[in-house]
Amino acid sequence: MARFYVLSIEPTLFGDAALVREWGRWGRTSRRRLDLYGDVLEAAEALDDWLVRKTRRGYRLVDGAR
Repeated sequence: MARFYVLSIEPTLFGDAALVREWGRWGRTSRRRLDLYGDVLEAAEALDDWLVRKTRRGYRLVDGAR
């Protein structure tokens, strides 16, 4: 099954940080969730936790910066 999971940290309008998680199958409508954190460091820690979880489940790391 061709699936994907995207993690990113984005600023909010109020100066906080949001961990954005998007997942789904290629070619289908994806799901998206925003988890709000007080600062970028907290969001980065959460991102690291999700990276560990997803790599254990078989997802591979791909650099999305193009």
